[in-house]
Amino acid sequence: MANSSRSRSLSIRLGERNYVVPIESETASSDLRCQVAQYQIGPGQPLALIAGPCVIESLDLTRRIAEQLVVTCQKLKISLIFKASYDKANRTSVSGYRGVGQAGGLEILDRIRQEFGVPVTTDVHETIQVQAVAQVCELLQIPAFLARQTDLLLAAAATGRAVNVKKGQFMAPEDMRHVRDKLAAGGCHNVLLTERGTFFGYGRLVNDFTGLAVMRQFAPVVFDATHSVQRPSGMGSSTGGNREYVAPLARAAIAFGIDALFLETHPQPDQSPSDGPNMIPLAELPQLLEKLLALREIVAQ
Repeated sequence: MANSSRSRSLSIRLGERNYVVPIESETASSDLRCQVAQYQIGPGQPLALIAGPCVIESLDLTRRIAEQLVVTCQKLKISLIFKASYDKANRTSVSGYRGVGQAGGLEILDRIRQEFGVPVTTDVHETIQVQAVAQVCELLQIPAFLARQTDLLLAAAATGRAVNVKKGQFMAPEDMRHVRDKLAAGGCHNVLLTERGTFFGYGRLVNDFTGLAVMRQFAPVVFDATHSVQRPSGMGSSTGGNREYVAPLARAAIAFGIDALFLETHPQPDQSPSDGPNMIPLAELPQLLEKLLALREIVAQ
């Protein structure tokens, strides 16, 4: 569903296309919805979960994780969007494992989508990637470091797919309005905005929970509980993290009010080639989600 808004606009030309950019737009909170495949995400809707491994390692492992997530989310009536990256293009070190590549990764994601009947998502880093990814993924993810990249946002918007943009660790939540407006200029009104932590000095992230309320004025809001506990470059040539804080941060976000939760998970996080220290063990996820849903029900009352 497209957002209804009242705004002034500005016409700009980038490359071969003209775009109409809203200026100081106002969007009624009751109209904030994002349609991702069969799911509506937003106020008054079931909790959505964007979850999966940080990076695709193999078809068998990806299928194993997806199967357990599907079973859990069907039982708990959670709207699952399966997430996995085919290329970790922003690894700390050039020697870090990046993934199986675009062709292989999209083939695996397409297998998951067809086999389990759930929408899938992955991140795009360059404009040349978006059309191929959009053929498979119902939701395109823009990484936090690229949240202000106008050409990438417009290219993602042009696919007709829903777009989830992670707030840059260096950005104020108020500035995500401009991200939403860039996507709207490209024709995309199915937008999610994700909080994943803000730089607090070197090598540490903190969460400003008031930012959730700010961003929720612009679009449905996602809380990324696993990347919020990262310690960038905390292990020298790779990123560290503190998974013990994932559950309390997720509880705080649920209590504050969010529309979707982002969690990365793995059967053996410490054996994962990427982001292991901040991922939730797959076996622990059902209990965590049950507690979060119980809290959400209390808050709703």
